[in-house]
Amino acid sequence: MNPSSTLSPAEVAVLMVEAGVIKHRSRFDVIFFKSFIAGAFLSFGGLLSEIIQGGSPGINASNPGLLKILGGLVFPVGLVMIVLSGQELVTSNMMVLPMAVMKRAVPWWSLPANWLISFFGNLVGSLFFCAILVKYSGIVSAAPYPEFIKAFAIKKAGTPEWHQIFLRGIGCNWLVCIAVWQAAGAKETISKIFAIWIPIWIFVACGFDHVVANMFSVPLGIMFGADLTVAEYIRKSMIASFIGNVVGALMVAAPYTYFYLADYRGQGLQDVEEGINGTRLTGSDDHSVGKREV
Repeated sequence: MNPSSTLSPAEVAVLMVEAGVIKHRSRFDVIFFKSFIAGAFLSFGGLLSEIIQGGSPGINASNPGLLKILGGLVFPVGLVMIVLSGQELVTSNMMVLPMAVMKRAVPWWSLPANWLISFFGNLVGSLFFCAILVKYSGIVSAAPYPEFIKAFAIKKAGTPEWHQIFLRGIGCNWLVCIAVWQAAGAKETISKIFAIWIPIWIFVACGFDHVVANMFSVPLGIMFGADLTVAEYIRKSMIASFIGNVVGALMVAAPYTYFYLADYRGQGLQDVEEGINGTRLTGSDDHSVGKREV
């Protein structure tokens, strides 16, 4: 590993705690509007994926696996825009805030507060995008897109059992958090994009469930007339994928905190509350200790 181009895992772990401190200190309105933008950005990727899949019925009939790979290939553009522009995605916050809480860098209540605000910000941004920029704009109103959009929503929220969506949520956010982790470790833009692209490509092509991605695809299907109610979507897809995504994020947050931050000494809770001017957290090269640096 070249230290000039890639951070060590311990350094990335400390960056995650730093990010948690920054999120804790951010105003709630800023978190909400950043989350709104993130919901729209992720929906751009979802729309492109559905356009490719829905517009290729011949490939779907003869080679459905190839179509899944193609749909997954384009979806990561959304997360790339989110990460590179510093927006708020609840599923990556499911990794960052627990790490900061476990190391006592932020108070426990910061976690549910951030998750609640970023969740609803993502939801509003996704609904705005799918209603105003997709449904009412008419960009996918011609065949074969409406039928595919409806069928895709049913496949995501209607057909699977609750436990299946939950388990798919675990696999999804495990990969999403790995993508965010890898991007944080890269020091230049192309490497960050590549680091994000591969795990997200995998999760979409394999059909795992992301609570925010589903905030676009399932409501859009309902808007186009899918045989699915809002209550069914919330009960089966939204709740199950949210809980599964939390577990998936903890599959990264818990072991990586144990691996790389066991001897961490960074900003404590009192420091976070009072603020420390001119200091930041840095990671050591021995994969163990974080420290203050003026």
